[in-house]
Formats: sequence, structure tokens, C-alpha cells
Amino acid sequence: MGWMQDETGLEKCAANHVPLTPLSHLQRAALVFPDHPAVIYGKHRVNYAQYHARCSQLAAALINIGVASGDVVATLIPNLPAQAEAHFGVPACGAVLNTINTRLDIGTVAYIFDHGGAKVVLVDTQFMDLAEAACAQMDGTPPKIIEVADAGAGYPATGRHPEYEDVLAAADATIEWVMPEDEWESLALNYTSGTTGRPKGVVYHHRGAYLMTMGTVISWRMVMHPVYLTIVPLFHCNGWNHTWMMPMLGGTIVCCRDISAAAVYDAIADEGVTHFGGAPIVLNTIVNASEADRRVFDHTVEVFTAGAPPAPATLSKIEKLGFNVTQVYGLTETYGHVTECLWQPTWTGKEGSDRAAIKARQGVAMPMMEDITVLDADMAQVPKDSSTQGEIMMRGNAVMKGYLKNPDATAEAFKGGYFHSGDIALQHPDGYIQIADRAKDIIISGGENISSVEVEGVLMGHPDVNLAAVVAKPDEKWGEVPCAFVELKPEASADEAALIAFSRETLAGFKTPKKVVFQELPKTSTGKIQKFELRKIAAAL
Repeated sequence: MGWMQDETGLEKCAANHVPLTPLSHLQRAALVFPDHPAVIYGKHRVNYAQYHARCSQLAAALINIGVASGDVVATLIPNLPAQAEAHFGVPACGAVLNTINTRLDIGTVAYIFDHGGAKVVLVDTQFMDLAEAACAQMDGTPPKIIEVADAGAGYPATGRHPEYEDVLAAADATIEWVMPEDEWESLALNYTSGTTGRPKGVVYHHRGAYLMTMGTVISWRMVMHPVYLTIVPLFHCNGWNHTWMMPMLGGTIVCCRDISAAAVYDAIADEGVTHFGGAPIVLNTIVNASEADRRVFDHTVEVFTAGAPPAPATLSKIEKLGFNVTQVYGLTETYGHVTECLWQPTWTGKEGSDRAAIKARQGVAMPMMEDITVLDADMAQVPKDSSTQGEIMMRGNAVMKGYLKNPDATAEAFKGGYFHSGDIALQHPDGYIQIADRAKDIIISGGENISSVEVEGVLMGHPDVNLAAVVAKPDEKWGEVPCAFVELKPEASADEAALIAFSRETLAGFKTPKKVVFQELPKTSTGKIQKFELRKIAAAL
């Protein structure tokens, strides 16, 4: 199909076929934008020529200590320049980058070191005890440690391992990068959250990351020289691939080690931040910031939000503060976001709750994806009637190669020619997808299905509520009932009875929480609420 009758001499060659890789973005940026700011972190300010040189030095240094093509190099680093540099420097020597969640426990980090086979690990000194303890627990050979000091934040060098800046200073900045011969070659290794059993190793290829960067530019309506604030951890889906994307546009990365309302507002006002991504909890932080933490700025900040669907009340409030929020959706297995709630001209004029309700949809496939839809258990399309539920399934270039050393799990995930997300959703007549819940988060009470997302959205509309999460609580009569866990705003006075009565104004009686617990909600490093922890508490009530 698609071949001409005579293709003589029309073969692929070096002139007309080059494997796609995001490494090419920084190679080009060093030539096109050499003097433009590339990475900013406090006093650390480097342009693209310097950024490329530092990434080259990292590649050379890794080769000097024995890292070969196909080896794995891990990191335990927050959103710092060294973490951004690792995204280019590690694959530039032919290695595979394994960014590890800094909030994991010792045993899980040891497992990841062993399972991924890390040969070297770059470690921020805040997490040195974690890295060293994990190395001690390993079954195999532990990785060599290079420590990344951040003295300005209170984390100086320990002196126990070679220091990152010294290692770079001793390496060659003119090294020729190792570019992939095949775009299917492995670029990165990311581990799933592992809330049930051991985390799975998700393998990304160069082609997928390259096309993610291209698709994101289109979906985010980006123009030249954006200023991007790193709120999404760079160890989470490689920061949604945004670090690989920014050189394509001559953009500036503003690193943010600790996320707070003040840090976000300062970055926008002082550095001119134009874009950032974050979980709904980040939006709540901005909306509920004190007057002392707020700063005045005169431009619209574009925000991608993902995770649990943001509450309509939160979306409504944040747009009034100068932020345009686009809901996106994806998983570790899809390099990050792969759907977007693309705003349609026919929705112009919608305001308040109507506008926020649309913006909370997960939307439609982004340009680099082939198909994302909702299918039933027999792999058939569900009716697009805004009510029939099925599982979100997807196929396209931004889907992982598979799970490392786990062919059975890979085959199961790709059964039927689609990646199975595990997320339960419905589709509207216009094709827009809206998550109803994770399959494991659906509450079945007396035979009725209750969406925890729906109940949470109502609770978040109460003026005293900062965050809410709803899980199933065992019940002798109904099997299980909704149990709400709530963080109140400072000085708030709402009690359990008030929140239950507020919920009943909107929800059917069987959907209203039967118990409300007031406490700080446990969260992952990316701001997602850890419902598995809340289920344990609810089960004991």
C-alpha cells in the first residue's frame, strides 16, 4: 500500500532519513539561540551555548567512568539544573536516563537500582542518605554515586563522593554526541508509582519523546521563547517531556526546587514565566495564596493541569487571577499528557460553572496520538451519550515500548491493539472524554455506582474546603458508602454535618458522604492524593 510501481533509487539514506530524537533540539538551539537564556535557578543562569556545553561535559564524564551505550544512569534530584542537564547529557553518551522519585522509600529505590541496572546515579545531597541506604540494600552491584550539591538551599557537598560540578569541569565540552541509529532505541526508563506491589519499569523511545515535544507545542499554542516553570517533577514522566521540548523554541527553563504559592508568584513576576504544568493541588495553592504571597503580573500564564480532574470551583477561581488552564490527561506509560480539553469556538460565552465543567473534561487526543477513545470490555466503542462508561484506551507514537523485563504485563497492557489505561470514562457526543473514576475508585453502594470524582467536585465547591478526597468505607448494610477526607482552609469552621448537608443540596442521597474526616491528605510527589492510604483509614473507622 502506498508504494509506486517503480521505486528504483528511492531508498532511505543519510540525506533523507534521520532517526527522530529530542537530542536534536538542543543541538540546534546551541547554534540558533546561543546567547538566549536556557536554564535559570537563582544565581545559576546559563545560555544555550553554555547549556549544550554542560550537557556535553556530563556525557563525556559518564563515558570516562565507564558508562557505555545502553547502560542506565539514574538520578535522585529535584527540579534543578543538573536534572535538566541529565535529560540531554545521559542519552548524549548513549545511555538510558532513569529519573527516580525522590519521595520513594529505601526498599523501593533499592529495587529500582537493581531492576533497572543503574551503573551511575546522580544524587542531590538532600537525598544522599536515601541513595546510600538503597545501595546498601541492593542484591546486585550498586551504582557509582555522583553528588549534586545545592548549598544555596542548605544542601552542601558531603565530600563522600565526586561532586557534580567538579566532574563536569574535568570533562570535554566538545565531545561528539551519540545519536540514535534507530529512533526505537531506548531513551528513558520511568517507574510507575507502585502503590500495589513493585513499580513497573516503563521504557520510552526517542521517537515518542520527539513527537511528544512537537505535539505539545501545537496543543499549548506556544510561540518562540516561552518561559517555563518546572513545577511538574522532572522525575515524573521526564517532566511531561517539557525539558526536551524547550530548546526547540529557544525557551527558558526556570527551575523550582520547592513548590509554594510564593515561589510560583515570584517566578511569574520576576522571571516572566509564561507556562507551567501541575496537578490540581497546585491550582488550589495558587487560589488560596495569602495576600503576602501574591505578586502582580501583566500577562496570562498558560497552565496544563493533570492528575485528578480539578474541581470546577477551583478552575473558575484561578482564571480570574490571570491563569488560563487547559485540562490534559495521560499516564507514565504515555510519556505524560496525551489528551487535551481543546476549547471550541462554539463554547465562547460560557461562564461560571458551565465553563468550568467543560474545562474539567480530559478532552481529545493530542496531535502525536493516533486514537484515544472509550471502549467496553469487548473492545467495542461505547455510545457517545455522556453517560455510558468504559475504559480509556489509546494508541499512538507516545505510548511506551513496554514494561522492562515484564513481557506478560506488557502483553496485557497492549491487548487488542490498544494501551489499556485502567481509567473509567464516558464520552460526550462531540467525542470529548471525561473521566468518571479509576476503576478501583468507583464506590458501589447498594448496587449503585458512585463516582468519587463527582462527590469530590461538590465538596470542593464549599467555601471552607481546600481539598477533598472520597473513598469507599465498608458498610454492613450497603456494602460500602462514600467517606470524605477533607482539608479545610485556615480559619474555616465547617463541620461534618455542614458538609454532608451541603453535599445533599446537589447530590442524590446515596451519593452523599456518610462520614467526613478532617485531616491533611497524603499526597505523592506530583500532588496526587494517595487514596490507597485513605482506604486503610476508612476501613478502620
